[in-house]
Formats: sequence, structure tokens, C-alpha cells
Amino acid sequence: MKARGFTLLEMIIVIMVLSVLFLLTVPNIQKVIGIIENKGCDALIKVVDSAILEYKLEYGTTPNSITDLIYEGLLSEEQSQCANGQRIEIYNGQASAQ
Repeated sequence: MKARGFTLLEMIIVIMVLSVLFLLTVPNIQKVIGIIENKGCDALIKVVDSAILEYKLEYGTTPNSITDLIYEGLLSEEQSQCANGQRIEIYNGQASAQ
């Protein structure tokens, strides 16, 4: 009776094909993660801009810093920083990531 199974050569070929597929997908996944983080940061900047406008409508002046918005309860502490580590700052009445 002949034993059935895969030869070593067949297993090496399968592992090589899987490795090539893996190497082709990893850079694309990293690129997508970067795009997602940037889009999330852009969305957070818009939220902070809305809070700046609300602060201006309520107090008649623009806030000096993001801490003014946090102190007044218009933003949470977590909303002062993007997921990619950039801090949100206020310059000339507009939010931007630094």
C-alpha cells in the first residue's frame, strides 16, 4: 500500500505562494491604516472647529486654546489629540493638527 501525502517540494511551493501573497498585501494594509488615521484626524478637526464656533457664539470671542473648550465642556480631553498622536491646536480661530 502506497502512503498518500504531499511531497516536500509541493509544500515548499505552497508556502512560497502564500509568502508572496502576504508580502503583496502588507504594504496595502499599512497604507489603508494611514489613510484611515488621517481621515479620522480631519473629522476631529471639524468637530473642534464646531466647538470653536459654539464657544464664539456663547462668549463673543474665540478661545485661546483647546483647554478653554475642554474647560467649558465643549470637548473631551480625548478630543484634543488625533489617533495618530498629533495634537489639535487653535490658530487664528481655526483648529489644526500639529
